Amino acid sequence: MWDFFETLRRRHSVRKYQSDMPVEESTLHGILEAACAAPSAGDLQSYRMVVVTQPELRSELSASAEHQQFLAEAPACIVFCADTLRAESKYGVRGAKLYAIQDATIAAAYAQLATVASGLSTTWVGRFDEASVIGTLGLEQGLRPVAMLTLGYAAELPQDSVRRPMSDIVDRR
Repeated sequence: MWDFFETLRRRHSVRKYQSDMPVEESTLHGILEAACAAPSAGDLQSYRMVVVTQPELRSELSASAEHQQFLAEAPACIVFCADTLRAESKYGVRGAKLYAIQDATIAAAYAQLATVASGLSTTWVGRFDEASVIGTLGLEQGLRPVAMLTLGYAAELPQDSVRRPMSDIVDRR
């Protein structure tokens, strides 16, 4: 098992997956457990995860995401939804508009790193039509999709991306 910083270094957005290699249920379970371990406002876990493995639904999600074809080709996709009503019940409007989104996003980040640590690859998808995803998945009122993660075994690894230097990002006072 890699250490945490090695996991960070190995994380890349992968858009080509091995179609003949499904994600094992035990591996998926571990990834979902990691997401559930993420911190959340008031420990409410104001999010819901929808695991999509059905090819037809992954194709519809791809169409909802401006036809990003890798969404249809990856063997699994997890859609992270903010549970706005759950957050609002404790924190009011700020809970619904901010905390639930933060909770879902943190859970997605944990899942992404757990995916890489498990030897799989992933891509974070944020560009999609929210209403279309809600319709495709039949999400109940108050669930707002905020991120989708594709999961699978990489068919190819992308080139390392150029990262901004820390001096451009970090301000110390």
